[in-house]
Amino acid sequence: MSEPPVVATLYSAAGCHLCLEMRAQLDALAEELPLRLEVIDIAGDAELEARYRQELPVLLLNGRKAAKHRISDAALRDRVERALGRRRPWWRLR
Repeated sequence: MSEPPVVATLYSAAGCHLCLEMRAQLDALAEELPLRLEVIDIAGDAELEARYRQELPVLLLNGRKAAKHRISDAALRDRVERALGRRRPWWRLR
């Protein structure tokens, strides 16, 4: 039985080089871990523009904000593994 994938929602916009970088990181990670990527272009949506324009790219994992702007490969892997339930949240490590 396979694990259900983590749903990675990436809020992005055309011309955003950080968005392209994060998309490449997610594509690479999806080759190793169960990850379903949804890319949402905020252009033309006033609500999304107001919410995310200053923070792009914004990444949600299973509906929870996981990153904005930049994230290292190691931190991204860690957050996806936590979303999969493979690791305990840092605040429960004691």
